[in-house]
Amino acid sequence: MTERVYPSAKPNINPPPQTLNGTTNNTATTNPSFPATKAQLYGASRPQYRPQPKPRRSRRGCCCCVFLWLILLIIALVLLLAIAGAVFWVLYHPQRPSFSIQTLRITQFNITTPKGSTSPTLNSKLDLSVTTRNPNKKLLFIYNPITVSMFSNGVDVGDGSFVGFVHGTKNTTSLKALVSSTGKDLDSDAVKSLNTDLKKKNALPLVIKLETKVKVKFGSFKTEKVRIKVVCQGIEVSVPKGKSSPSVMKSTAGGDSKCKVKLQFKIWRWTF
Repeated sequence: MTERVYPSAKPNINPPPQTLNGTTNNTATTNPSFPATKAQLYGASRPQYRPQPKPRRSRRGCCCCVFLWLILLIIALVLLLAIAGAVFWVLYHPQRPSFSIQTLRITQFNITTPKGSTSPTLNSKLDLSVTTRNPNKKLLFIYNPITVSMFSNGVDVGDGSFVGFVHGTKNTTSLKALVSSTGKDLDSDAVKSLNTDLKKKNALPLVIKLETKVKVKFGSFKTEKVRIKVVCQGIEVSVPKGKSSPSVMKSTAGGDSKCKVKLQFKIWRWTF
């Protein structure tokens, strides 16, 4: 029997060198080649990694956030102040003090021109009595000295002051002061205005202004000083012509000569 030889199913890993024209080619054996790795295959085509810069925040967005927080803070402060004010009003029910002119008499009022001078001068003396009332049950007022100024048609005819005092709750206090002017120079318009009123009515229309600072005390707490202005209008005072004619005050508006009271609160640069 003839023996059949079947080729092996397993390939030859190291094939014999091929010959070309009787010459053996040893290139395959001397310089073997290996398949390229994934890093070699994809590394050349992969772009170089560059870190991306962080996105910049818009200035407009930052300003809007700051402005929004500022508005919210102001609203919160306003609400807190409103709540505190409402609680204070309910507990104490604060009221302004009242002022009224009790008596006003002119004891001297002369317009003269001194020798050697061309400008006339004013010499005046006025006795002023003011009544002030504190209508509050739980609030006490602490007054600084009160300055007094009197004007007739815009002309300053006298200045004075009241001493400072403590005004108790539900209390009425009478204040007295001498308002005077000594050797005050007057211009021609001021002299004409004063002489006109004295000739027509033998009386002077007066506006009285009081100004001071006051603290408010409730319980053991005291507030900061608050500026207070008092304006009294509609007052006429006759000028005496000798001892037989006393000075008389009357109100041109009728009724009592009550005064308007204005409180001024200063917050930073603003006055309310």
